[in-house]
Amino acid sequence: MGREVLDLAWPIIGLNILQVLSLAVDTAMVGRSSNAEASLIGLGYASQLMFLLMMAMIGLTVGTVASMARARGRGDLETAQHIFQQSLQLTAMLGVAVAIIGNLLAVPLLQTLGADETTMGPALDYFRPLLVGVVFGYLTMVFAASLRAMGNTRVAFMISLAMNGLNVVFNYCLILGNFGFPALGNTGAALGTILSQSIAVVLMVLVLRRGAVPELKIVFRLRAFDKAVTQNLFRIGWPAALDMLVLNASLLLTVGLLGRIDQAAVGAHSIGLRVQLLAFVPGIGVSQAVGALVGQALGANRLEDARAVLRSGLWLCVGIMTSLGLVLLLFADSIVDLFGVKTGTPIHDLAVEWMQLLSYMMPASAISIAIGGLLQGAGATMVSLRINAATSIGLLMPCAYILGNVVGWGAVGVWMAFPISSVVRALWTVRAYRRGTWAHARA
Repeated sequence: MGREVLDLAWPIIGLNILQVLSLAVDTAMVGRSSNAEASLIGLGYASQLMFLLMMAMIGLTVGTVASMARARGRGDLETAQHIFQQSLQLTAMLGVAVAIIGNLLAVPLLQTLGADETTMGPALDYFRPLLVGVVFGYLTMVFAASLRAMGNTRVAFMISLAMNGLNVVFNYCLILGNFGFPALGNTGAALGTILSQSIAVVLMVLVLRRGAVPELKIVFRLRAFDKAVTQNLFRIGWPAALDMLVLNASLLLTVGLLGRIDQAAVGAHSIGLRVQLLAFVPGIGVSQAVGALVGQALGANRLEDARAVLRSGLWLCVGIMTSLGLVLLLFADSIVDLFGVKTGTPIHDLAVEWMQLLSYMMPASAISIAIGGLLQGAGATMVSLRINAATSIGLLMPCAYILGNVVGWGAVGVWMAFPISSVVRALWTVRAYRRGTWAHARA
């Protein structure tokens, strides 16, 4: 099982890294444009808002993987194809709805996040065009999720590789105005993303039409929405979407706590979160592979195979993330230097402390991430939501406030709440796994 998990996981890890690098490329090139400071701040606000609007889509992909993997596991390829078609249509409808609602509420939503007169223009320059083509980004997500459910992750990775290469080329032309193109700044960044994602969708359609994945077919014909399938996707997906919302809300509240203690700590926190995002990518890739394989095993009524998948994925996830944790612990100072922060400054010293604390939570986080993949693959997303909501809102935030403000440990006290909550979350997810109710969840 270990080999099967690894074979499915490594393209997912590569795809997730490419997604992180895509935003990094946008940021780096916008940083070289005219009015760079306001453009970068506007890009940050718009990117954060786009991520919040993506919650429903994340839920839909989780429901799609769980449902399609079950169908494939029991050999019911007709049902898997039907769910795939329904998910594509729901994705298109969701993309249109988000584009309309997002454009109507763009200004008040950005103001809520903190955009002012200086940064509102650059934020809208990126946000509005990206909304117009948001359906293409959503379609790339549902294609990747559907292929993962069927046990194929390499096709999505190869297309994502091409998409990110094109994104770099388009950004170079449209953001900075090279090769005779106009310098469009943030608007160019959005257009580059839309163009590369739309080409990726076309490539995916062509690949599937040519039978590269025999189990899935592209049908250019609208079908009536299946109420039962839609309800099932919603039932599995909405807790996963809310789960991500809770996580991001807790992170935003943490920034608020740090801002009241030390402004330098906010900058250090941002550096640490970027490193954490990259460090978590391999674990999340393994988790997504575990989810797909667990769904297939449960669909085939092979409970022991599902447990074997989790054991293999757990060892792999813990091994990789613990190793990365050691790197963070031993080389925190050098990693912070990569961000151009001067040694000896408050933000540098705080970022090193934060990164070292992050390293201590990596093994426990690996356990939660791996078992979280099993819960999502089984369709037991309510279990995962309850655990994460309780440990994020009920433990992380009070603990951060008490250690940071009441005890008086400042920013370090706030950050100490992260490894504490990660250990409790890991123990809770292990207990949820051992209870075994996930094996009987409907998907």
